[in-house]
Amino acid sequence: MDGSPVNMSTLVKRCFDLAVSSLLLLLLWPVLVVLWALIRLDMGTPVLFRQARPGYRGHLFRVFKFRTMNDLRDADGQLLPDGDRLTFLGRWMRRLSLDELPQLFNVVLGDMSLVGPRPLLVQYLERYSPEQARRHEVRPGITGWAQVNGRNAISWEDKFALDVWYVDHRSFWLDLKILILTALKVIKRDGISAVGEATAVEFMGNRRPKV
Repeated sequence: MDGSPVNMSTLVKRCFDLAVSSLLLLLLWPVLVVLWALIRLDMGTPVLFRQARPGYRGHLFRVFKFRTMNDLRDADGQLLPDGDRLTFLGRWMRRLSLDELPQLFNVVLGDMSLVGPRPLLVQYLERYSPEQARRHEVRPGITGWAQVNGRNAISWEDKFALDVWYVDHRSFWLDLKILILTALKVIKRDGISAVGEATAVEFMGNRRPKV
């Protein structure tokens, strides 16, 4: 199966994405409004976290998420580590994956799918091996095969291997399975972050992290 946006399976997937994401937005709008108000009171503005991320074939788009961290800085004006800026509300939203809900708008816009490899940071593009870069042969997703098989609690190499496996085996029924498993993961609150880390550690590729 190729990654062309015009084949029948991709058309079915797009119609499913559009129908489900639109329905969820219609049903969840009261939740979105309440979360918007809580974040506004807790952290001020902006309420949404918006950042450029690479999507299908590496093309950049702007991903939407609810903000979970404040902008506290040290004496030199540098942002504090993520763990120090993650608020109680933000931690709670991440545990329930509520911070991901605005990405339903990304699905409606066509930048993302409900299921696919997660959209990561732009700087990771040059750090992928050719095999790992194949994760961009499909649209990124709100959830994916890697998320239901460990999420942030597994290594980057394992996550990318799972992403590529999804690219090679994707189907409508696999997407349904992933969506059901995702709901179970959210309920169990599994794999939200790596052990000892508030958020996912940075992927350095073949380079060693700075000391």
